Amino acid sequence: MYKAFRSWIERVLRIPEDPDPPPGDEGSTQLFRAAPNYYRYLLVQWVLRTTIAVAVVVPMEVIPMITSMNRVVDRAIPQAFMFRAPALIIAIVIVQRLFALALLRLDFEKRWYLVSNRSLRVREGVVKLREMTITFANIQNISISQGPIQRLLGLADLRVDTAGGGSQKKEKEGEENLHGVRFRGVNNAGEIRELINSRLRELKDTGLGDHDDIASRHLAAPAASSTSLADPLRAVLHEATALRDAVARTAAL
Repeated sequence: MYKAFRSWIERVLRIPEDPDPPPGDEGSTQLFRAAPNYYRYLLVQWVLRTTIAVAVVVPMEVIPMITSMNRVVDRAIPQAFMFRAPALIIAIVIVQRLFALALLRLDFEKRWYLVSNRSLRVREGVVKLREMTITFANIQNISISQGPIQRLLGLADLRVDTAGGGSQKKEKEGEENLHGVRFRGVNNAGEIRELINSRLRELKDTGLGDHDDIASRHLAAPAASSTSLADPLRAVLHEATALRDAVARTAAL
């Protein structure tokens, strides 16, 4: 049944196929996925939300409705009809929670983390698809975060920030952060961080890495060359001065 739902939702929401490798050597691309415990982590959140919906929301909506119906004295209305509306509300809540569960599993399966030798790409989301690509030359910071439940499950979030992405305020408020990505729910965050750092070092060694390093090397090169050319330039200046003096003496004669 889930396979049929998956095929249907992929057609309706037009979810694209697997993402293409990010820019760089395709042979060096490595794929990382969220750990199985991350699905269990999401499942626990779903159970809590469903429990709240059934234990709090449904009684708040259904009980007042039944009470108000019992106060109506009208034999023309069958008693069975009085309970159809509350039953409909309960059915809607159950269907909505089951639909959310199916989307949760599909969201877990459609989560991709790709790392090449030059960049990385993250795709997540089902209803609202989000895909971001970051080149290593723009990376400013790499950090790992873990909550208490994540530590219990052996999970962590790897955060990669680019220029302007140091503040996490927007993300905490539920807004998109366009200056960074997260490898959510991975159980090998340290390994991924070391892979990215090693490829950053490789890029810097080849001169394709940090722009500040490249600029400093370009600025240092003219200084070194100017030192090596100082003596020849002074000799040329001396010869030009002597030639000017000789021309001036000839003109005076």
